[in-house]
Amino acid sequence: MNNDILTVGVVSLDIVFADKRANINRVKSVLEEWGSRVDVLVLPELFSSAFVSDPESLASIAEDDNGETIRSLRALAASYNVLLAGSYIASIGGAYYNRGFMLSPDGEACFYNKRHLFGLSEESLLFKAGDELPPVMKFRGWNVAMIVCYDLRFPVWCRRHDDHCQYDLMLVVANWPQSRQYAWHHLLIARAIENQSYVVGDNRSGNDRYGEYDGMSVVYDMGGYPVGEAVSDEMYVASLSLSRLQQSRERWPIARDADNFKTL
Repeated sequence: MNNDILTVGVVSLDIVFADKRANINRVKSVLEEWGSRVDVLVLPELFSSAFVSDPESLASIAEDDNGETIRSLRALAASYNVLLAGSYIASIGGAYYNRGFMLSPDGEACFYNKRHLFGLSEESLLFKAGDELPPVMKFRGWNVAMIVCYDLRFPVWCRRHDDHCQYDLMLVVANWPQSRQYAWHHLLIARAIENQSYVVGDNRSGNDRYGEYDGMSVVYDMGGYPVGEAVSDEMYVASLSLSRLQQSRERWPIARDADNFKTL
């Protein structure tokens, strides 16, 4: 297997509100078409339900890491030999989390509870913030990290650093409305440039009471340039080169001059 090239599929899922089975089935149909052509398939934030604020609905939808959502995706990752990433509503230790996941085809799993909860919505009232740094998974020779939506606005939290978060590819899963798309694109570009890494921005499509979301999924390289292309309304595909990334870091070794911020 050529570990230099990693092909990423970014799914702008039009999420069916509060219907886990419908959304999981949609992921399966995407994999039936694209599973043999991508190494990584990224799903948007809260892909299986969208944002749910009603307490009764939350209680019925939330699950742990052995629930229907993660069990189903583990099986799909193994069946189609891909890394699957996204987030879902989790209930852990009596609290609700916006919980990110990366699931490899060989059964390895990384979980991440969204650190920065959006204070202008009910999210910060209903969910508990995470207290661990973004995880990094080793996959086919690449170091892959992830954050969730609003985390993108906080550069220290996203910082690639030898001491705590060394990555080649950052996955950003989101429900980021079009009304703030200028910030979305420029923050993704900034995180890519300052960390000399590829950055995937996966945003849902469709609309809900918080806004519209279409046409915002994208992948940027270490120079902040878009790579790949939208191959359909819901799928963006990019092939990334690890050797090209390493050559850029060797030519411009800016990380050695960086400040040693402490995030925890």
